[in-house]
Amino acid sequence: MERFQLDLQFFAGEKTEKATPKKRQDSKKKGQVAKSQDVNTSVNLLAVFSVLLLMGPYMYNHLLGLMKDYLQHFTLNGFNEENMKIIMIEVLKEMGLILGPVFAAALVAGILANVMQVGFLFSTESIQFKLEKLDPIKGFKRIFSMRAIVELLKSILKIAFVGFVAFYVLWQRMDEIMILSQISVEEAMATLADITIKVGFYAAVALLFIALLDYLYQKYDFEKNIKMSKQDIKDEYKNSEGDPLIKSKIKQKQRQMAAQRMMQEIPDADVVITNPTHFAIALKYDEEKAEAPYVVAKGVDFVAQKIKFIAKENDVIMVENRPLARSLYDQAELGQAIPEEFFKAVAEILAFVYKTKGKL
Repeated sequence: MERFQLDLQFFAGEKTEKATPKKRQDSKKKGQVAKSQDVNTSVNLLAVFSVLLLMGPYMYNHLLGLMKDYLQHFTLNGFNEENMKIIMIEVLKEMGLILGPVFAAALVAGILANVMQVGFLFSTESIQFKLEKLDPIKGFKRIFSMRAIVELLKSILKIAFVGFVAFYVLWQRMDEIMILSQISVEEAMATLADITIKVGFYAAVALLFIALLDYLYQKYDFEKNIKMSKQDIKDEYKNSEGDPLIKSKIKQKQRQMAAQRMMQEIPDADVVITNPTHFAIALKYDEEKAEAPYVVAKGVDFVAQKIKFIAKENDVIMVENRPLARSLYDQAELGQAIPEEFFKAVAEILAFVYKTKGKL
């Protein structure tokens, strides 16, 4: 029997269940999300080299023209402090215009890469200082963990893919590379710039492919890490919804308070309709509160006896009507006006009560 209980506890503690929405939300607040840094890097590189590929000729010609203009300016006006200040300011402005699209592409790509993976998220939890991060035993475990092996394989794949892409592009342009020494400096620079951009662009595409595989792994690893045991789910439910035992006690206390309020209103009732032993319904008619008589109190068996006892002590008239008492108990809600189908029967009883009390 003890062995069976231990087995039950083991399986209850085993993390086999998918994380609940609350667990996911809590993990997100702590900065724990399925995210691949390689996606950010590859998307950034792809955006930058795409801009360079599209605007490369313009940027190259503009930069070359800029260098020629300012070299000519220095040749004619000479090197002095005043000229240097003016030229440096102008150069910085021009360089900002040339490189601005590249920086803008990198910024937008970085934001989009993060949003696509985790949405809009800001958390300082992951950068907070924690002493447990300095634990050498945990650090040793991280070095020889499955994640470390995956990171090693990923690095090998990156080197292999990027190396192959770079070799392939250079091999395709080998004829142009071999004659670089035979062409002008301007043409050689243009060729080298074009080859460099092409190598960077295709390498970024290769890295993006690896990054997508890495993202799938990170998502799988994240889902595995946030799995919950059946006991975790029960504990979360207790914490969020409240312990069932405590909730039942609260409901019991609420019922007791409602019963006390109900008993306090019986002395103001106009009439109590009884079964006579099993049911008791206390009614009151107040034009300012409701258009029809409403239920002040109702009960069955012990509660019915208590209603009748309080009514008797406070000289509230009791009328025996077995079918009406049972029907009102079933269909009339506490504090609510009686259903229309009972208007005639209750009106006759109230007329009798008012006549007895001399109110008619």
